[in-house]
Amino acid sequence: MSTPIDISEDGGVRYLHFGSEWVQGAMRIRRPNALELAYTREMMAGLLLRDADEWPRTALVIGLGAASLTRFLHHHCPQTRIQVIEIEPRVVAAARQFFKLPEEDERLAIHVGDGVRYVMETERKFDLILVDGFDRNARAGALDTAPFYAAARARLSEQGLMSVNLFGRSRGFRASVERIITAFDDRAIAFPSCDSGNVVAFGAEGERIDITVTELRERARVLKEKTGLDLGPTVTRLEQAGSLPGGRLIL
Repeated sequence: MSTPIDISEDGGVRYLHFGSEWVQGAMRIRRPNALELAYTREMMAGLLLRDADEWPRTALVIGLGAASLTRFLHHHCPQTRIQVIEIEPRVVAAARQFFKLPEEDERLAIHVGDGVRYVMETERKFDLILVDGFDRNARAGALDTAPFYAAARARLSEQGLMSVNLFGRSRGFRASVERIITAFDDRAIAFPSCDSGNVVAFGAEGERIDITVTELRERARVLKEKTGLDLGPTVTRLEQAGSLPGGRLIL
């Protein structure tokens, strides 16, 4: 039985659902290139950790949803070549019809297929891998396994970062974080959970990341000026959660 795909609107925001009230994506109709949901904003926090003028040159998006991350990258990161993998063709159709999915061009390619298989089989390397794939029951399936995380790490460049959306209220959440930490040899961090219960985890490859809180705040200020994306509150939450020992983020 195929999963129903539903669209709803409330307060100027359009939502994507897979046959339930669980929100799979959202877009503010008047600001389609902004990131409406808090967890999608935090998934782009890699822009604070690497040189955002040049990075990322290549991005892999697994799980299209309402195309929020794809639209943001396509609009605000003109240097980035984006490969999207989405397993459900009707999600791609819905993103085109209701969520202003950009046309495919030399910078954007969309492939209907299995994200796990793609990562296992491709030879390509990416600066940024964004993993945001769930079914109607908020399960990530094979995208949340040790073999997948190890394969994703192997597909990262020397400037590589993987960003994963985890559902922090699920019983297996801590095990998910442990799998990422193991796959990345401790070069991983889970941000404190958003109001929605989502937790964004990062794994780093290649060049070491060592940034002071002051520098993070300055990068957040510049990023907000350039793109409207405000990650200042994220930096504050990391500080308050004790995730920045000695006032530094080290990955």
